[in-house]
Amino acid sequence: MKHIRNFCIIAHIDHGKSTLADRLLEATNTIKVTEGQMLDDMDLEKERGITIKSHAIQMEYKYEGETYILNLIDTPGHVDFSYEVSRSIAACEGALLVVDATQGVQAQTISNLYMAIDHDLEIIPVVNKCDMPNAMPEEVTDEIVDLIGCKPEEVILASGKTGQGVDEILKAVVERIPHPQGDETAPLQALIFDSVFNSFRGIIAYFKIVNGVMREGEKVRFINTKKEYQAEEIGVLKMDMIPRKELRTGDVGYIVSGIKNAVEVKVGDTITTCANPAKEAIAGFQEVKPMVFAGVYPIEPEDYENLRASLEKLRLNDASLTFQHESSAALGFGFRCGFLGLLHMEIVQERLDREFNMDVITTVPNVSYMVYDKHGEGMEVHNPSGMPDPTLIEHVEEPYINATIITTASYIGPIMTLCLGKRGELVRQDFIAGNRVEIQFLMPLGEIVIDFYDKLKSISRGYASFDYHPAGFRPSKLVKLDILLNGESVDALSTLTHVDNSVTLGRRMCERLKELLPRQQFDIAIQAAIGGKIIARETVKQVRKDVLAKCYGGDVSRKRKLLEKQKRGKKRMKQIGNVQVPQKAFLAVLKLDGD
Repeated sequence: MKHIRNFCIIAHIDHGKSTLADRLLEATNTIKVTEGQMLDDMDLEKERGITIKSHAIQMEYKYEGETYILNLIDTPGHVDFSYEVSRSIAACEGALLVVDATQGVQAQTISNLYMAIDHDLEIIPVVNKCDMPNAMPEEVTDEIVDLIGCKPEEVILASGKTGQGVDEILKAVVERIPHPQGDETAPLQALIFDSVFNSFRGIIAYFKIVNGVMREGEKVRFINTKKEYQAEEIGVLKMDMIPRKELRTGDVGYIVSGIKNAVEVKVGDTITTCANPAKEAIAGFQEVKPMVFAGVYPIEPEDYENLRASLEKLRLNDASLTFQHESSAALGFGFRCGFLGLLHMEIVQERLDREFNMDVITTVPNVSYMVYDKHGEGMEVHNPSGMPDPTLIEHVEEPYINATIITTASYIGPIMTLCLGKRGELVRQDFIAGNRVEIQFLMPLGEIVIDFYDKLKSISRGYASFDYHPAGFRPSKLVKLDILLNGESVDALSTLTHVDNSVTLGRRMCERLKELLPRQQFDIAIQAAIGGKIIARETVKQVRKDVLAKCYGGDVSRKRKLLEKQKRGKKRMKQIGNVQVPQKAFLAVLKLDGD
């Protein structure tokens, strides 16, 4: 145990964590690095250049004649994957805080740092990308010193590209990070921090042993689910899984026990032995709180069960995904999924397509609201179609967030305009160092879930970083906006919106749908309504055959007779015809503000 060090790498997105991890793997001769970001094994991660999953790997490092085992977890940097970071932090005793020498401290750096401090982790500050021509190592070091109160000489200057500072980092890991604390003689307690699905071997759980010893072939119990299994294979995580006969306190490893049902493994559960069980489970992680909800429906109704199985397998690998059954008049049976943000939603959609070959329709994302009736009883509504009748509602509360934006002074004006336009309230504004400003806003979550982040990036030319935390519910004037096609409500397009924005949003949705709906043999009336009141209307004109082409000359009554006959046919067609809403229309509603 004295020679084990468990640590993770935390940083803002694109500050060079995965590249630095490659250099650490190279320096300890764990693997030969053949391409960039060796730990990012998903195609999506390579294409987008971001880390989506946290990746654990074991390294061996010789220092002063002794061999140390270093368990490294590389974590994602985007705010939508912060749950991955919180689980990685729970399995570690120390963290490398990586800050880009060209960009300095960003919002997610601070957020991840506070998370690590809450878990009493030893922080090793590293300034990365020091080889860049526009690097500012001295200024960034000062920012870190102000942030965590360390000495300037404790900050390590490094470069993930050239390998500068890698030896100092490895030495600091051994010297500064404490070894795991635990009792090898106590009953086994192992905390599950991740799991993956393997189609041949079932579900493989990754864990960290807090107390006790785990041996191959033992019978083990998962405390929360109360299920018992045989530990068919246990081992440690290198680039591949390396089997071991036993794992001791402080080790990070995996267990294969032939579990087939995805519901039986919960991240945050505790493994113990059946022969000498532990009295209680380890305090796991906080339950994940989804921020954005959207309906996910199979394009073919018979794929419903396949979609359920795919989502369960995906949840094993992504514990922050939540889902429940839902049905829609327009789209049939599907699931109401909860995501941590829009990027998370996009990644889940992409992974369903690539890994499970599922074609799905995703509805407009929204957030959950608390609706109180006249008796003062509250209910949570995730979906506009679940709203009670307006006459029964006393008031509606919507979720608010504390948003932190860090930017340079020159962009304060446009960012203020954007946030205030989204019903934000300025809480405070602090100058951090030089011309960098930290602005805090209290904002409704519903205003930022669609395109706020994209707009923030464009008006600040990429120089603003954004992070947020839930701040409870507050009363708000919200109305349900329905979209009607020929008088029939399309529940998948209905949204909850603030009363001040409702008319403009309704008008713009009608205009956008007019462009996207294919023309039919009859007129399509597109209407936006609040309750029984129509607030906007557009018409998609019918496709008409020129029935007068064969009439040349003669009496006008002949032409009128033909037109009347056509009119009757169109009327009959309108009664039996139905309007198909293309997938483009659902996605277009998301981009309304981008016009």
